[in-house]
Amino acid sequence: MENKSVDALVVGGGIAGMQAALDLADQGNKVILVEREPTIGGKMIILSKVFPTLDCCSCITTPKMSAVAHHPNIELLTYCEVQSVNENSDGFEVNVLKKPRYVNEKSCTGCRQCEFECPVTVPSIFDRGLGSYHAIRVPFSTALPQIAVLDMDNCLLCGKCEKACPVGAVDFSQQPEYFNIQARAIVLATGFEVTDLNAKKEYGRGRLKNVIDPLMMERFLAPTGPYGRVLRPGDGKEPTTIAYVQCAGSRDETLGIDYCSRVCCMYAIKQAMLLNGALPLAEITIYYMDIRTFGKGYEQFYQNAQAMGVEFVRGKVAKITEDEEHNPVVRVEMTDTGEVVERTHDLVVLSLGMVPAYDPSQVYQVPLGKDKFVHVSSPNSNPCVTDRPGIFVTGTAMEPMDIVDSIITAGAAAVTATAYLREKTNGAAQTERAAAEKEAVYA
Repeated sequence: MENKSVDALVVGGGIAGMQAALDLADQGNKVILVEREPTIGGKMIILSKVFPTLDCCSCITTPKMSAVAHHPNIELLTYCEVQSVNENSDGFEVNVLKKPRYVNEKSCTGCRQCEFECPVTVPSIFDRGLGSYHAIRVPFSTALPQIAVLDMDNCLLCGKCEKACPVGAVDFSQQPEYFNIQARAIVLATGFEVTDLNAKKEYGRGRLKNVIDPLMMERFLAPTGPYGRVLRPGDGKEPTTIAYVQCAGSRDETLGIDYCSRVCCMYAIKQAMLLNGALPLAEITIYYMDIRTFGKGYEQFYQNAQAMGVEFVRGKVAKITEDEEHNPVVRVEMTDTGEVVERTHDLVVLSLGMVPAYDPSQVYQVPLGKDKFVHVSSPNSNPCVTDRPGIFVTGTAMEPMDIVDSIITAGAAAVTATAYLREKTNGAAQTERAAAEKEAVYA
């Protein structure tokens, strides 16, 4: 690929990165958005609905994805990763690796004929391993760009996809490519991951078949989910009792994560309300230490869940085991009485917290805070400014936050970066004028 030059480089194609790119582009900046996955959309495209409005996540995200892809001031580079960032007089020289899709992006029409012919199926990353897809596939139905990608690690090299492609787009000979981007400013929107399901031995270290993470439940509840309904992954049965364990990956010094991830209470309440509709006869229990409903309308949302019959039990879950039928057995200490009880459920969801998806300290040379998120210089006055001039941060790359705050901080990062760019432009213009005037005097 040829080298490129832009005003701003946005790293990460989740909801925060897309919003930052759109806001920067709307202010007249030339923008490149780099995403390491084959498609933009981030974590939000995986989710079922948003709290507290229960609007469809896909209905919000897909128009945003389309707007990014079709904006005249935005160039979208997917399946690319930043390798190095070097500062120069014009801003930053960014070296980028373009990973091979083994599919010609200019030729591919997204018809999926290659996918239909592929004989290999592997666990679906998009569906958190619950479903499956083929070794060559368009990542999901609303992926953008609609271009297939081949998983060479699982490919048999049988050639069926190559023969099925009507435009000859499959190319087994593709190699990684490197190119440079000259950017005057950088916005980091590298997102989050949930804490490891396997982290706590007290909760089974991921070996209990019917103890799942919250993103798995999101896929069960989503209209595009792998099964079209909620089932136990252990045996495919429909659960009749479902429990949530709060603070399963936050506020826990044994994991080195002593902060509150903010969203866990709200997404558990949201999922409980959606389960009430999907499984009207199911009993749903939320075990919690504290319920933190911090946003507008969130407290009412919590009260609505109580009114719908969701049971809230204040207690600390000490251990989860399973019986002979793989039903999770929850051992909990009741906070109010000190009593220790054991309850059996069909399915348990661990309300895992947020950790950074990426460590930018080496490549971008921006300091991290104690919580490993990107440190910001002045969180009250300039919440998106990092300790390195010209590099800004937004969304869950800076701290745990919900979708609303991610969008707000994306706008803040775009405005701050634009102000920085204009200040640099004005400063350069003034320097040029002063030089010209000095030259005229001596002439």
